[in-house]
Amino acid sequence: MKLLGQKVYLRFLQDEDVGPLVELHRRNREFWQRYTPLRTEEFYTEEYQLNRIQTSLEKMEKDEQYTFGLFLVDTDQLIGIIELTEVVRGPFQSCWLGYYVDHSHNGRGYTTEAVRLVVDYALEVLKLHRMEAGVMPQNIGSIRVLEKAGFHKEGLSKKNVKINGKWEDHLHFAIVNPNDPE
Repeated sequence: MKLLGQKVYLRFLQDEDVGPLVELHRRNREFWQRYTPLRTEEFYTEEYQLNRIQTSLEKMEKDEQYTFGLFLVDTDQLIGIIELTEVVRGPFQSCWLGYYVDHSHNGRGYTTEAVRLVVDYALEVLKLHRMEAGVMPQNIGSIRVLEKAGFHKEGLSKKNVKINGKWEDHLHFAIVNPNDPE
């Protein structure tokens, strides 16, 4: 399955993506570390990333998580990851959105296009009612991406996530499915 945009497309990661995925993480290690939990050396190995891909596919089968690779339409280059995690059914019908893009491709509209594609998938295909995302207040680029994709700020979660070894505040954003019947 492929979600096709004008500049990027999304598809579920497969085992054969492990090499480019490891390179993506290694290339962006220092840049992403400002926004992620501390990672061990093992995280940057093919074995570890292959396990992550396989685990994400198992979770997709259980309707718990959906992990997409973010690829350029022109070159098929893997430039990022976008995930729907903590999918909850029943009375909630919700999930969390997370994403990261190669620092050399920031500011070109790729992330906004990818987030819009995955929002449409989550709300129209998965029939979720609500999507949530957290972002550090100083991450202005990510805040803009969420706002352009239709998310609204709902508040501030103090000392919410341990990022790079320190508890960090996160702005809480959400989008509600406008087509969901009351």
